[in-house]
Amino acid sequence: MPRTISVAALQTAYGEDMQANIAKTIDLVREAASRGAQVILPSELFQGPYFCVSQEEHWFGTAYPWREHPAVIAMADVARELGVAIPVSIFEREGPHYYNSLVMLDADGAPLGVYRKSHIPDGPGYQEKYYFRPGDTGFKVWSTRFGRVGVGICWDQWYPETARAMMLQGAEVLMYPTAIGSEPHDSELHTAEPWRRAMQGHAVSNVVPVVGANRIGHEQVTPTGQSFYGHSFIADHRGDLVESLDGEEGVLVHSFDLDYLDRHRAAWGFFRDRRTDLYGSLSAPRPTT
Repeated sequence: MPRTISVAALQTAYGEDMQANIAKTIDLVREAASRGAQVILPSELFQGPYFCVSQEEHWFGTAYPWREHPAVIAMADVARELGVAIPVSIFEREGPHYYNSLVMLDADGAPLGVYRKSHIPDGPGYQEKYYFRPGDTGFKVWSTRFGRVGVGICWDQWYPETARAMMLQGAEVLMYPTAIGSEPHDSELHTAEPWRRAMQGHAVSNVVPVVGANRIGHEQVTPTGQSFYGHSFIADHRGDLVESLDGEEGVLVHSFDLDYLDRHRAAWGFFRDRRTDLYGSLSAPRPTT
């Protein structure tokens, strides 16, 4: 019997009521599980609105230690009940430190650990450096009941190094929960297609399926507000979109043959032909000659 994995991406809008947001996400998880999904990805920081559009200290009160976070506790119960794995994106507090984090729950509801977002953006509409420290966990790949899953968070997805680092740890599927939409400083800038293409490129160059889950809707955290464009998708190992949404609420589900992908990845030779002896500049703080 070939090893297969069925993955899902959830796309919806969220408001300021954390419990309502968690309940809405649980409904979508149930829908995905009813369609056969085994690893189900909600979007980034689904506990509430994407608050990083501005710098307001009251949002620090919505962070929790990761084991105590209401979203983690609720999703653990659902994961256990349905027998599915769920990467849960949260605002984490560890003592005086705050992180944009992800807790991977396995199909028995047990937490496999925490990943803290490595790349923290800072720009109009995405002022995350005010809230989050750079992650200190390193990139993570989780051995779930269904396969080895690597998860980066939003801004991480623009970096090919993130995808490659997770692949070198044995990832069989890459997932990226995100919160991205309008750019307040430039009304003409629409990043939905580059956002997708960046991750489709990771799929091609690593011969791996990629799942992107984004939120939708207009959120009035600031007077002008911010709109999130969705465009969640599942791409296959060729980078082709096998499932996708535009700006509507929905659930995407797709299955992959992991044994085939493992052989096909080996046949492409991307990992055989790597030249680590030439890559020193990739980890240097500035270019070398």
